[in-house]
Amino acid sequence: MPVVFGTAPLHLATERAQANKPVLCYTYAEAVAALGYSDDWKNYTLCEVIKSQFALYNRAPVVFVNVLDPAVHKESVTAQNVALTNHVGYINDPVLLETLKLKETSEGEYLTEGTDYEAAYNDEGILVITALTDGAIAAAVKLVAEYDKLDPEAVDGDDIVGGVDVSSGAVKGLETLNNVFPLFGLVPSVVLAPGWTGDAEIAAVMKAKASNINSHFKAITLNDIPTKTVKKYTDVAKWKNDNNYTDPLQVACWPMVRLGDDIYHMSTHILGVLATVDSDNGDVPNESPSNKTMQINGTCLDDGTEVILGNEQANYLNGQGIITALNFIGGWKCWGNRTSCYPSNTDVKDSMLCIRRMFIWHSTTFIQTYWAKVDKPITKRLIHTILDSENMRLNGLAAEEKILGGRVEFIDSENPTTSLMDGIIKFHTYLSPSPAARDIENVLEYDPTYFQTLFS
Repeated sequence: MPVVFGTAPLHLATERAQANKPVLCYTYAEAVAALGYSDDWKNYTLCEVIKSQFALYNRAPVVFVNVLDPAVHKESVTAQNVALTNHVGYINDPVLLETLKLKETSEGEYLTEGTDYEAAYNDEGILVITALTDGAIAAAVKLVAEYDKLDPEAVDGDDIVGGVDVSSGAVKGLETLNNVFPLFGLVPSVVLAPGWTGDAEIAAVMKAKASNINSHFKAITLNDIPTKTVKKYTDVAKWKNDNNYTDPLQVACWPMVRLGDDIYHMSTHILGVLATVDSDNGDVPNESPSNKTMQINGTCLDDGTEVILGNEQANYLNGQGIITALNFIGGWKCWGNRTSCYPSNTDVKDSMLCIRRMFIWHSTTFIQTYWAKVDKPITKRLIHTILDSENMRLNGLAAEEKILGGRVEFIDSENPTTSLMDGIIKFHTYLSPSPAARDIENVLEYDPTYFQTLFS
């Protein structure tokens, strides 16, 4: 389950979600009702994930955390003229409807909504003011508006990073990641913030938070290397290393991708591919997203400039621990199996994405499965119950070829008497998920002995 941080057009939401509070969405309609939707993805970064996950990949659920706070990130407008044509006028600003006040003149009395006018957003996100024919402004050709409008440009990296309010104790930004499991009973598995993770500080904090969720869980983070500054594939590895995108829990992506006129961050589509592949495998993350279909028709920079990557260039990026997209055989595919720690760390449990995710998934599943056993009396029956149950599960995964094999043991040397007296028991799981077959080779040899077939 992904948790996505960013900004949302709350002025368009019909059931407005609270800022800095995780929102669980299973459908496009739920997401739009709680967060609103706008094609202005530069200012409202959550919207590209809403469209990608629900419209392009049709995968759910998703938890969204909007950091754009209408109480903070706003600007007041005191005298905006609104021209009326055939009783209808328009305001293009992201108006917070509850703050809208209208007068016929700047010195006049405030008008009454529902009696003198109606105000609502149309499908293009433009506020429509309609003068009612039986109201006080039926003959008006101009109105004067006062309102507060959202100011998404006031949101910065500090809002994404978040923290704890010293006066109220409320958490904001990435600090809310620890609220997801208590709120919904679902463990975050992927964390991303498209449009923000090109900032090394944000990426570092996101990695730190994802490595210790509720003191028990871990998740991977999807990070975009910024195409505004890194415009050539040969410069990507240096930027990645200079900015310390080198952790086993990090996935580095470059460049951006497009579908028609829409330009997406690569991380958004990698999320869609991960969700699709996991779903196809019974929600077990044993298979790599590499060489799986992406819903795109090109790669590009932030400004739309086309990026053409051949097999050699894409493999070079993979060799530097960077996931990209490739149009080689069978259409556009995600391309790359490595986490960001590669090539400096070649330990397969850290550097191969599908294996890293399997270890995270297995740890999470173990905790959730046997949490009910915590505080039971330490007895031989308790130990063997966990051993038998877990070995049966591992055998089942091996039979389904989700892993090559696995076993769990209760080892004497890892359970000294002092630990047992203190109520601590430790199990040791040996696990071998399958690596991705990233290189399939075929040797061709000319065999002259087949000339004998001419004489048979």
